[in-house]
Amino acid sequence: MVLVVLGIDALDPELVDPAEHPNLTLDSYQSIETINSVEGEPSTHELWPTIITGLSPQEHGLKLTDGVAWENPVLRYGSTVASYLLPDGVQTKIGAWLLNNTGEDAFRVPATYYEKEGISTVFDGREAATIGIPNYVVDPENEDREHSLRRNLGDLFERDGSARGGHTSSDPAAFYEQCLEMSMVRLARARRALRGGQESLVFAYTSGLDLIGHVTYDQPTLQMQAYSELDEFVGEVVNDLREDDELLLVSDHGLQDGVHTHEAMVAGTSPRLVEGINSVLDVRGAIEAELRHRDHSGPSGESLSIAGNDEVTSQLEDLGYM
Repeated sequence: MVLVVLGIDALDPELVDPAEHPNLTLDSYQSIETINSVEGEPSTHELWPTIITGLSPQEHGLKLTDGVAWENPVLRYGSTVASYLLPDGVQTKIGAWLLNNTGEDAFRVPATYYEKEGISTVFDGREAATIGIPNYVVDPENEDREHSLRRNLGDLFERDGSARGGHTSSDPAAFYEQCLEMSMVRLARARRALRGGQESLVFAYTSGLDLIGHVTYDQPTLQMQAYSELDEFVGEVVNDLREDDELLLVSDHGLQDGVHTHEAMVAGTSPRLVEGINSVLDVRGAIEAELRHRDHSGPSGESLSIAGNDEVTSQLEDLGYM
């Protein structure tokens, strides 16, 4: 029995339609509250640590400062130098330049951060496959295909504070295809982990939908095409689910007109998976509740209570165990 959690950055509850996107809405879906960063809108950098810990950014400590995630070692060094020499506004511009020109990624905080800070996560104490989760990097020395593609986007995805979505692309069509490939890579890894059946929890993340939304704000049909194609990709995961497996989709925020919105969403193959989730702060608790439920259930979700099986009870009584 495996619980698969797919973190789909920027999956927007207002842009999904059960008739058109059955695999993005599953059996039950709903909008949930998210959290704003100091920038005034939800931040991927802050929210995925929140989702896996159940803590606010103030509590887990991974926060944006003036729009730059200075926990990255290269950016932190740039910040240290700049803080002695330059005004705050110029420091922020330096952070953006470093991200554009050094191939650095603001989302590469190692998983060891949490233990060092005394912070527990949903992965503690269980067999779990963690795939590409921002700021929970199990092996900082290596990168998978999605991360490599994202890090080498170059002028296909450049920060531009004057653009509505905060980014521009030299070739939106090529950028779109690369983002879809990124999503395919991560979902393929999730499918492999699910098929392997070695872990009780498979948690995979993909950023393709978010990246596309930032660049295609003036091409809404392209953004909705991405929803349709992603629905097909998730459908392949759904087809891999065995009778006792479950799937939970979760986003950190929505994205419309190039800008992060203030609603995230969850969807599940069972209403039980989503009914207690009202906020990104609730996701960890819901995952753990489902795993506890499965620990105390049989292959099809039946209670493992001995008293519920008359034949077994009778045999145990005959043997003197009851």
